[in-house]
Amino acid sequence: MNASEAFVDIHCHLLPGIDDGSQSWEQSLEMAAMAQGDGTAIIVTTPHQLGNFGHNDGQLIRAKTLELQQQLVQHEILLRVVPGADVRIEEGMVEKLCDGRVLTLADRGRHVLLELPHELFFPMDDVLNRLRRVNMVGILSHPERNQGLLKQPRIVESLVNHGCLMQVTCGSLMGIFGPASQQMAEWMLQQGLVHFLATDAHSPTSRRPLMRRAFERTEQLVGEQIAVDLCCRNPAAVVEGQDIKILRYKPKPRSFLSNLFKRDKAA
Repeated sequence: MNASEAFVDIHCHLLPGIDDGSQSWEQSLEMAAMAQGDGTAIIVTTPHQLGNFGHNDGQLIRAKTLELQQQLVQHEILLRVVPGADVRIEEGMVEKLCDGRVLTLADRGRHVLLELPHELFFPMDDVLNRLRRVNMVGILSHPERNQGLLKQPRIVESLVNHGCLMQVTCGSLMGIFGPASQQMAEWMLQQGLVHFLATDAHSPTSRRPLMRRAFERTEQLVGEQIAVDLCCRNPAAVVEGQDIKILRYKPKPRSFLSNLFKRDKAA
């Protein structure tokens, strides 16, 4: 890993008191210091929007992110924060993205972090097509934790073929969300179906904003250059509003594949 390339986290609930993430400025600063110490240089603040968090307006998130950046400077924490959101897919979402009420990642008007309900999967072709028509790209957050996709993992490949990018949670690779999500995350890596790793951090004590261990595990599974792409280069491109260059690298056989095929046949 080049010393000039730092981690960039595109999914982190770092803003205090507006969702189920950080609950205070003290927690936010502790999380920020933790992330910096782990090698992260940039975090996209991604509070929930829409669904149960319809009250989180884009202007509120922008203002809170600016205030957090000022606090980081005052406390000499060398971390850049930019606004974004973890967006629940619902009717009217695209219109709200276009007028700024709902935020794209880094507020660049390009990439949208999309959240499905954890307990089910529903077809996404229509929303991906509507995003494409306004020159936006969907990034599906934590597909390896979605119960519907765990039952039918091959759907992930069809989504990628339809232009949807995939963000896997660092903790999934470390087994924090259980063996099924860990196996799914490893299989996705092996198949070249992951474009970003991110923390989806919620506090300084559990689901913390740490990327290094997942980076090292990714190195073991698919090599250093791909690990750098997923933790540094691809998320940095999102922060700049640039297109992501996708390389579908050669899969390596894993024991999970046999379980995958059995699961698909049983579905």
